[in-house]
Amino acid sequence: MLLAQISDLHLDGTGPTAERSARVVEYLRSLTTQPDAVLVTGDIADHGAPDEYAEAAALLATLTPPVFTCPGNHDERTAYRKVLLDEEDAPGAVNRLHHAAGYAFLMLDSTIPGEDAGLLDDETLDWLTRTLDGLGGTPAVPVLHHPPTPLHHPYIDTIRLRNAGRLADVLAGRSNIPAVLTGHAHTPAATAFAGRPLLVAPGVTSTLRLPWEKGETLTSRTPPPGVAFHVLDEDGGITTHFRAVA
Repeated sequence: MLLAQISDLHLDGTGPTAERSARVVEYLRSLTTQPDAVLVTGDIADHGAPDEYAEAAALLATLTPPVFTCPGNHDERTAYRKVLLDEEDAPGAVNRLHHAAGYAFLMLDSTIPGEDAGLLDDETLDWLTRTLDGLGGTPAVPVLHHPPTPLHHPYIDTIRLRNAGRLADVLAGRSNIPAVLTGHAHTPAATAFAGRPLLVAPGVTSTLRLPWEKGETLTSRTPPPGVAFHVLDEDGGITTHFRAVA
């Protein structure tokens, strides 16, 4: 099972942002082996505007594999549902279950409308629990925007997932979850959460400056956009490769 994960496109109708996203999509299209699925882990639009989602939908539609998305803190649920998902507006979180190549992908809405930090509300945690219970032994990958663990960055850690303990409780004792995948941080990272790998995709629109790197701005567009490739094997393991798209 080969997955491609991209995150934090922040499409805003401007040329430089569009060029970086288009470069990543064209790179994915050029692969000699196409992924079984492409995951897009939030902050697809920069302001949550309908025209930004129309731009995203047109771009992502050029990909051959199925594309599974979850919202981030810059996304707006009404426009996200209507334009990107082609669904009617509805109250509450946007949680979706998708299947590809024998795996289940639980795309979770960790957003708090109007805030940058993340939270899995009761509705989402109940949905996650019920869905995992219904999947039985099917390999299942929870995917959300906000990392549930500290990444040791003074800004990002203040806007991570607030109720990580409740997510860990839902995942506890389940042997069919190979990893948890997130975005939000604009930097590739690998750590652990609830006894499993936690893998954070690089940003498309920009890269986070780490505290020990030179520079005065929070993010930079000097580094190229990035992609994470996840290889899920038949033994339940996961191997991740991070690739910069020059």
